[in-house]
Amino acid sequence: MIIGSTLENDNLEKRIAITPEIVKKYVSLGFKIILSENYGSHIGIKDEKYLELGVKISKDDKEILNASDIIVQLGMLSEDKFSLMKKNQILIGVLNPFNNNEKLYKLVKNGIKLFSLELLPRITRAQSMDILSSQANLAGYKAVIESFAYFEKAIPMMMTAAGTIPAAKVLVVGAGVAGLQAIATAKRMGAIVFATDVRMASKEQVESLGGKFLTVEGSENLETEGGYAKEASDDFKKKQEELLSETLKKVDIVICTALIPGKKAPIIIKETMINNMQSGSIIYDLAAIQGGNTDYSEVDKIIEKNGVKIIGESNVLNKLPVSASSLYAKNMFNFVDNLFDKENKTINIKLEDEIIEKTLIK
Repeated sequence: MIIGSTLENDNLEKRIAITPEIVKKYVSLGFKIILSENYGSHIGIKDEKYLELGVKISKDDKEILNASDIIVQLGMLSEDKFSLMKKNQILIGVLNPFNNNEKLYKLVKNGIKLFSLELLPRITRAQSMDILSSQANLAGYKAVIESFAYFEKAIPMMMTAAGTIPAAKVLVVGAGVAGLQAIATAKRMGAIVFATDVRMASKEQVESLGGKFLTVEGSENLETEGGYAKEASDDFKKKQEELLSETLKKVDIVICTALIPGKKAPIIIKETMINNMQSGSIIYDLAAIQGGNTDYSEVDKIIEKNGVKIIGESNVLNKLPVSASSLYAKNMFNFVDNLFDKENKTINIKLEDEIIEKTLIK
């Protein structure tokens, strides 16, 4: 069987789905690999490295898409590419079914099997395939590094003969995987860290990392069975706003990570809150691509309001493409390995397997 992968639009996506390290694993299962020319050259992986491992390199995406039994990507293929796909092929990636519903329906109708990895169930057996966790971990780390680069003061407390510089105060909004890594990174760099989340289960995790969890009085636990956050009630939102308004007056840097799967990101930091923040403060919004957690967030723009910089990021992982590709490629291999019937050397779509059933787009 042949696994193929074509170049992404590198203006939008610099990560790759197959690294040289992972080629060896696919070959050990009996797969052949075909990739686009210069597939990894933008992150320092030359074609020669792939060729040494037996990979076929092609200048023609049509050849790759025609030859492959399984196509692995980061995001959705462009329309000109998916029009080349044929019945019984398998496409695996982050297909964003909430936004690409019409395109995906056409592919399913044409007999193409689609698996979207962001739909993986939160179960122990799926952890090695969990792209949301591996990528969010890096995103939380990088968000802190980027926001600190824009902040014009020192982060840790510094005591000198000339006086003391107080430690920067950081607020992390949303304590999922990205948020928890942001807390850990900011704490390691000497900041005083606060965090808030609608899921009460996050309190213990935040505190174990040295952060202070901001609790809304009489708060309800807004967590789905799958471990994600769900929509808060109006009463909760009002209490959360009051707590945040007071906290933001004292905070230097805010990292926003709050997302609800398949929905627009919740607006958590309102215009009035931003107006009361200290001049020189930074808001780094990882949720900008889904509308943002503030009233002013714009994708890939820095908006300044009353001296507060609001930074919207479409894909912070493009700034860590080597590390992000390494983890993504491993997640992808583990998913393919789970699909593969090693005895018969075929793909076995067993719907009784929760991992397969949840990620298959029907």
